[in-house]
Amino acid sequence: MDVITFGERQQNQHYITRPAVYAVMRDSQTGKIAVIQKRDGKLFLPGGGIETYETHEDCLKREVLEETGMVVEIGDFIGRANQHFYSQNETTYYLNEGQFYRCDAGQKVQDPIEDDHALRWIDPVEAIEHLFHAHQRYAVQKTLYMI
Repeated sequence: MDVITFGERQQNQHYITRPAVYAVMRDSQTGKIAVIQKRDGKLFLPGGGIETYETHEDCLKREVLEETGMVVEIGDFIGRANQHFYSQNETTYYLNEGQFYRCDAGQKVQDPIEDDHALRWIDPVEAIEHLFHAHQRYAVQKTLYMI
């Protein structure tokens, strides 16, 4: 199966491959989706890098809990998409191999661990316009066709 890849790969640069999993997490009452706003104002889907020992489900539950303080119900697999990018904070080039899942928001059970992450609920169309990474915008757009 072909995987769509976003971002331009810079020649003569070494890219670290980073498998990751993300939640397109809907509030069932409002239809809005959860995004994480970092201190610099950039928006991202909840989720992140898969640790060696983790399944997709384990990673997604851990990342959502750390970033939002909420438990999550994992639903349908949306698909895969990759993103080439340069992290200025880490001065590293990455190939993010994203796996995306539809999720439902559960209860808030703790305060978020990540102090530079703020949970926001926004309209899916706004997310498609403002998410920082193209592969995440693609996943939200693809989700709209699944509803």
